Amino acid sequence: MADASAPRKRIRPRKFVGSTKAPLSSSSSSTPPLNSIPQSLLQNEALNAAISALPSNYSFEIHKTLAHIQRHGSTMVALQLPEGLQMYACAIADIIESFSDALTVVLADVTYGACCVDDYTAKALGCDLLVHYGHSCLVPVDITTGIRTLYVFVEIAIDEKHLVETVRLNLPDTKERFLESLGEERAIGEAITSGLKQHLAIAHDGEDKESKEESSVGPPTSLALVSTIQFVSALSRLKETLSSPLLNSSSPNLWPGPYAATVPRSHPLSPGEILGCTAPRLPDAPDAFIYLGDGRFHLEAAMIANPGVPAFRYDPYSKKLTREGYDHVRMRDTRLKAVKNAEGKGTWGVISGTLGRQGNPGHLKAISSLTLSGNQTSSVTPIPILLSELSPAKLALFKDSIDVFVQTSCPRLSIDWGAAFEKPLLSVYESGVVLGKWGGWWEDGEYPMDFYARGSRWVEARKNGEFITA
Repeated sequence: MADASAPRKRIRPRKFVGSTKAPLSSSSSSTPPLNSIPQSLLQNEALNAAISALPSNYSFEIHKTLAHIQRHGSTMVALQLPEGLQMYACAIADIIESFSDALTVVLADVTYGACCVDDYTAKALGCDLLVHYGHSCLVPVDITTGIRTLYVFVEIAIDEKHLVETVRLNLPDTKERFLESLGEERAIGEAITSGLKQHLAIAHDGEDKESKEESSVGPPTSLALVSTIQFVSALSRLKETLSSPLLNSSSPNLWPGPYAATVPRSHPLSPGEILGCTAPRLPDAPDAFIYLGDGRFHLEAAMIANPGVPAFRYDPYSKKLTREGYDHVRMRDTRLKAVKNAEGKGTWGVISGTLGRQGNPGHLKAISSLTLSGNQTSSVTPIPILLSELSPAKLALFKDSIDVFVQTSCPRLSIDWGAAFEKPLLSVYESGVVLGKWGGWWEDGEYPMDFYARGSRWVEARKNGEFITA
């Protein structure tokens, strides 16, 4: 073991946008009680100095990881990070090897989400611990293949004061004023089909705005708050803050009243957490929902699941609040075309993804069985295919030997990229529509975004190898 008092020289990573303090989390799943981590680690000056080379607003939970290694006697540790965090892999590996007896290996294959946890590869490499960064525990630690798995959410501290003030400046606190501010009279369940994206930001000092102190009369604006796992703690605090009236504010430009803020949940995800394939459907549609995070991939899942709810996105890095739109009509028309083109076709390639845990034998079995017992008028022959990543060029190699492809990796591959493929590329849900197992979205108005939601037909099929009727 290397001398703990003199760790090797490290390159300091570039600084990221955000607050300068590490996040304080109330989640026991991401930050353990201090008494579960030996004081010898917590008070190790050399270790803390090494950790300081990492961004201070990113919680990589190094102390917890080292405690886990010590407790279980791990000797070979696999580190799996998404591409946005890959730059810190070598620094983390260096710290682990300097302050424990373990060696490390970095799994550098692309990691799109929690479904890509690669316990199979880690086990094959002889690792006895896998540390997966940046995603929640979608694949439970009790079913990973013969290897201990530690999930590190990498919670990120943000400027929460700016977030609250930006919301209160731009979104009126009463339902009537809020709906007026949208510039449209929105009926519950009415789809928003435009691609509108409008930038909102806090006004500069001295900007002429009428005082809002006497304006908060009437039912409060209802807001559903969602985010990725990195910001769920901040999301919880945002709910508490917005649910209370603003007191002693120095700015007359902020709406002072309480909002009817909620944090919806799609089990087994954390409250407010959404994935690109899984987002809660809100039966009592709020006036809007706010997504806390960068990018649109996760946000779009919430918009697909709730087409009648206006969406706003607060990017904690750029500190911008934007109104977001999604072209539901175009998406549904495109997917309907794929479904219609697949009807009556005889040979189906059923693709089980091999990127981490994306694929599942249960799905492969359920879809193959469905092709043999569905209500389609013509017979369907299923051909199992194992494939890590899909591309039009890869599937084009099958030429005319396969008429339709069904991929089980992620429904968003079909939704977002299906039109780029020469042959219909169906999701698991769409395959059941074609085969008559359940109705389409044009019948019930709902395009499901519940791929990992507890009790969904997709989750049950993973376990049982057959589909339940919704």
